[in-house]
Amino acid sequence: MNFFRFTLLTTALAISPPLMADEIYKWVDENGKVHFSDTKPESEAVEKIDIQVNTYTNVSFDSSIFDVGPEVVMYSTTWCGYCKKAKRYFEKNNIAYKELDIEKSSAAAAAYKKLGARGVPVILVGDKRMNGFSEQGFKKIYTQQ
Repeated sequence: MNFFRFTLLTTALAISPPLMADEIYKWVDENGKVHFSDTKPESEAVEKIDIQVNTYTNVSFDSSIFDVGPEVVMYSTTWCGYCKKAKRYFEKNNIAYKELDIEKSSAAAAAYKKLGARGVPVILVGDKRMNGFSEQGFKKIYTQQ
């Protein structure tokens, strides 16, 4: 299982408390296949997995200079609700943007890592950076260009 699939699985399970138990178990079957579950199997030796969610709980701003020009660039994932909200806002307001999915593109993942980002979305507008998304916060950095 690659890193991004594991991260997606653990994050999805962590942000969906009504859908999961308090514990996640990992085990390898007799064929060498790795399994994850919220139910501990009776006949398998298991490892308990600690889940840590990397998501922004509020919006913060960083005015560091990034070489992206005046365009809007958003680092995102397909499962991120705030990313979807940002995309709807951009489309509704005819704001051109470039979306970089950090789970589908290794180049996007490398650029995201270089930014030191730890959650999604990360939105760049010229030399402004927004971690997370809110309409008011985006208007603030977008109109400063």
